[in-house]
Amino acid sequence: MRFSVVLHTDDGARFGVTVPDLPGCFSSGETFQQALDCVVEAIELHLQGLVEAGGKVPAPRFIAEHRSNPDFVGGVWATVEVESPRHSQGSK
Repeated sequence: MRFSVVLHTDDGARFGVTVPDLPGCFSSGETFQQALDCVVEAIELHLQGLVEAGGKVPAPRFIAEHRSNPDFVGGVWATVEVESPRHSQGSK
């Protein structure tokens, strides 16, 4: 699965990352690349929690669908690839 993420920085070095399709899912990193690596783990854990709680995994939307949100103004957009969560019966 590919999720759109938006990165913000106040100092140009450390980055916070938000996942618009997964409210409450965010991460950070000391570098741009570390922030992207950390958000992949955050997304996978978030999705695992959703599945374990019996919730549905939302379909990722395109960056263009999020750009008009004022919460993300000034952010840098990227996409990250994550493993699909395992469903209860052990299937992939």
